[in-house]
Amino acid sequence: QVQLVESGGGLMQAGGSLRLSCVASGRTFSRYALGWFRQAPGKEREFVGSIDGIGGRTNYADSVQGRVTISRDNAKNTGYLQMNNLKPEDTAVYFCAVGLPGNGYTYWGQGTQITVSS
Repeated sequence: QVQLVESGGGLMQAGGSLRLSCVASGRTFSRYALGWFRQAPGKEREFVGSIDGIGGRTNYADSVQGRVTISRDNAKNTGYLQMNNLKPEDTAVYFCAVGLPGNGYTYWGQGTQITVSS
């Protein structure tokens, strides 16, 4: 069982930056791929990006490519989402999730709200 807690959400200004953190419980964090997702009001959950267990490979959605960097510090059991040049359409609840390779995302955080004002 892995528990995830996101932090770093809040009200942001368009053009600004944010950094979300995702802290995981347990001692096997490095075994898991880490993904970030978001869900805007009235919309389906959307994949933002992911990073593999050792932090060597990342993958980003086209909608955020060039504005997002996902990283992790396995010694701290923490993953990060850095997003620059924020836009009002980035307003959503942001979730982190982890899963073993090939198994999809098994464990999810509770989400953190990001609101970007113009």
